[in-house]
This record gives sequence, structure tokens and C-alpha cells, in this order.
Amino acid sequence: MTRGMPTVAEQLRGAREAMKLDIYQVAEATKIRTDHIRALEAGDYSMFVAPVYIRGFVRTYAGLLKLDVAAVMRDLNEELGRTEKFAEPPALGKQRQGLLDLIMLQLSRVDWRILVGLLALSTLVLLVVLAQQLWSRHQKADPLKSLGPPVLQEKAGPEHYLPRSGGR
Repeated sequence: MTRGMPTVAEQLRGAREAMKLDIYQVAEATKIRTDHIRALEAGDYSMFVAPVYIRGFVRTYAGLLKLDVAAVMRDLNEELGRTEKFAEPPALGKQRQGLLDLIMLQLSRVDWRILVGLLALSTLVLLVVLAQQLWSRHQKADPLKSLGPPVLQEKAGPEHYLPRSGGR
């Protein structure tokens, strides 16, 4: 971008005004907050924590305004390169990843609806198998086993009998 060419902020604001859109209409159409739209149109990138947000918002906004998105993004990258805060992109591939990073990455790829369904089905199958095994053991068990061995008793003598009624 050479001297005399409009900044990204000026391109966005000028295109919005040419389309006779207000900030609220842009916010509704793009789902970008109004304070972010105002910051982009003012060229004030200080409210953004990372350039990825600026680039995403500008790309969306420029697309809505039917601007040449690739050209606007080139201009934006040049402008961001001149700022102290966003001059160097953060290193993405150079950082050493730990085990927790790898686990979190894999978990982020999981379709939880399928996983929960599989876990519910597995639990149901496990309960059915356990119930079948318990029933099978119950059927094979000897019901008299808990009684123990028989106890023999001596034959009771006449003194152990109750007298009969009727006077005998």
C-alpha cells in the first residue's frame, strides 16, 4: 500500500457509507459487535488481543461490503506489520507440545453425540451380560446347600409324646 491509497479502515467505512448501511445493520449481518466495527473503521486495533480476530472480522466485513477481500487482506497485513503489537505473527509450529496438548487436541475432534451413544449402548450390553450371568448362577445353585448336613435324632420315647385327650 503506497501513500495516498486509502487505509483498510477508510475502505471499510467508505464502502459501508456507499451502500447506505449503518453500524447496527453491519453488526446484525456479520454478527460482529458494534464496538469492534467502530474500531475497525477507525483503524484502532488496540482493543483486539490477537491479529487473528482483526483478520477474521475484516475478512467478514469486506465480504459483506463486496470489496476485493484478497486486496483488503494484503493491505491489512501491511498495516499490521507496521504496528508494534501485531508486527510479528505468533509462532504456531515451533512450540513443543506436551501430553496434555495432544490429549486436548484429540478430545476436540471427538463427536460427543456419537461417543455418548456408544457409552450408553456399552453400559446396557454390560448390564444385560451381568444379569444373564447372575441368573445362570442362580439357576445352577442347589437350594438345599445352605441347610447343611442332616442331623439324626434318637427316637423319642413315650415321655416325649403329649397325652391324648379322652382319658387314656
